[in-house]
Amino acid sequence: MTITVRRWDASDYLETTDDMLAYLDEAARTGDPQLLQAALGDIAKAKGMTDIARTAGVGRESLYKSLSTTGNPSFQTIAKVIEALGGQITITPKHQAA
Repeated sequence: MTITVRRWDASDYLETTDDMLAYLDEAARTGDPQLLQAALGDIAKAKGMTDIARTAGVGRESLYKSLSTTGNPSFQTIAKVIEALGGQITITPKHQAA
C-alpha cells in the first residue's frame, strides 16, 4: 500500500479577504517577524503573486524573493503588500496577564 503525502500549504485554505486578513492579524499578534513574513507569502500566493505585486507597485520576482523564507523584506514592502491586500497596519497596547 502506497501512501502519498503532500506538504500542507496555508494558501490552499485562504479563500476570502476576511480569511486572509484574519490569518495575517493572528500571525502579527505572535510578534514573530518570520511568521508574519510567511503569512504574507501564503496570502500573496493565495491571492495571486502577480496581482499583489502589481497593486503594491513592486516587481513580482522581487516580491517572491522578499516573502521567501530567506527573504528580508523592507518595512515599505510589507506595508505596500498589506495595503494591496486591503488591510492596514494598526498598533494597539499589548495586554499584560494579571
